[in-house]
Amino acid sequence: MQKKPRSWQRMLSGRRLDLLNPSPLDIEIEDIARGISRVARWNGQTSGKYPLSVAQHSVIVAELLKSYNENIEIKWQLAALLHDAAEYIISDMITPLKSFLGEEYIQLEEKIQSAINIRFSLPGEIPKKIYKLIKTCDRQTAFIEAIQLAGFTLKEAKKTLKMPKLIPDYKIIPISANKAEKLFLKKFKELY
Repeated sequence: MQKKPRSWQRMLSGRRLDLLNPSPLDIEIEDIARGISRVARWNGQTSGKYPLSVAQHSVIVAELLKSYNENIEIKWQLAALLHDAAEYIISDMITPLKSFLGEEYIQLEEKIQSAINIRFSLPGEIPKKIYKLIKTCDRQTAFIEAIQLAGFTLKEAKKTLKMPKLIPDYKIIPISANKAEKLFLKKFKELY
């Protein structure tokens, strides 16, 4: 009989998160903040002293959501902040690689994200209307990142990425992992 491979990851908090069957009880915001503050967007292929972290990206997405939807409930701002939180355990995969890895990877990511949402009093699956608002801000942020940090020309970004209807006037300056972790936790405490 073949031994089943280990499917859990030990966190600094002492928690063990089972990737195949994630429990909300094994999720701590400090683990998420630490992980995504050290995960680089664009596979680290950005300009500047520091890579752009998923934590900093997530804060920007939450800020844009609030700026475009002044009366949006705090819980949906929290959903925006946590929209990429699963990446603390599975890392940030660039879109071409996600497409190649296929449905199993997407299901794994969705399972982990659902457990995270539930852990922080959000629905396992974010309502479609809210998800679309968050995704719009996510795409806007990615578009800005592409042009400002990832070496895309405007023409190339328009061709390669989904061109958002509105491109916010937002200057991104990547910060250290330590500062990104603190920024993410500060935003989380404001919203939760």
